Amino acid sequence: MKEFLTIKEFSKISGIEQTTLRYWDDIGLFSPSKRNPENNYRYYTRQQIIAVNFIKVLGELNIPLKTIGALEQKRTPEIILDLIAQQEKKLNMEMEKLRERYSIIHTRREQITYGMKLQNGLEVSAKPSSGTVKPGSEPVVLTSADVGISYKEAKNYILGQRNDWKAGEPFYESFMKFCNSAEDLRMNLSFPIGGLHDDFDSFYQSPGEPNYFFSLDPTGNRLRKEGNYLVGFSKGYYGELGDVHVRMSDYVKKNKLTLYGPVFTIYVLDEVCTTDPSQYIAQIIVSVA
Repeated sequence: MKEFLTIKEFSKISGIEQTTLRYWDDIGLFSPSKRNPENNYRYYTRQQIIAVNFIKVLGELNIPLKTIGALEQKRTPEIILDLIAQQEKKLNMEMEKLRERYSIIHTRREQITYGMKLQNGLEVSAKPSSGTVKPGSEPVVLTSADVGISYKEAKNYILGQRNDWKAGEPFYESFMKFCNSAEDLRMNLSFPIGGLHDDFDSFYQSPGEPNYFFSLDPTGNRLRKEGNYLVGFSKGYYGELGDVHVRMSDYVKKNKLTLYGPVFTIYVLDEVCTTDPSQYIAQIIVSVA
């Protein structure tokens, strides 16, 4: 068996790239057993696999090379345990951030897909003669100009503080107060944001002035229950909902429906996916008996 291995051979059995081995040598972290004085080639021993494994393992844990180097000659189980415990805490925080980012991506993708379908007509579940609509029932087609009834799945959300609208106050004043409270509410504003009215009467009176704002954060402690919802749509900037409240009210009277619970206004297309505020699409839903 050869006493010394070339850098190519050592790289193959250790699984560490040659460029990495050269870099570690250059910074004094891990050096070959000897060098050829004539050509400066690096040579390693098989026993060095054990030494390099220490660096490899801690490197996989994303521990800085400077920290690894300081421990190379002196380490104890207690020191390493404390080090990896600290790293575990950091990784838990990073994973939590990744889970939240994934949740934002999933929620945004769902909302934007829904909004795009609206632009060309959207098939939604029709309300049956009795009971709750289930996916797969007779569909109806809605567009952003229509009003209809649709089955909605349960959704969690985070509710902000109650808005105190002043006469003539611009929409963004109350909205910015909500945004400024995000930290206290432990709320990520990257999730879609909507408005909530206490009931349909308050929505009808002031459709552009919700009693609350909310974040469509699936970890929220508030729950919008599943069931049948009256659904209306409006195109335009925040707070500018046009005549959707009238169209929804007329639909209720025509079909002799009973509404209950809060009214949710959710922007399925917003500034995240379009530069033209006139193309924002708001979905307004309220539970129907």
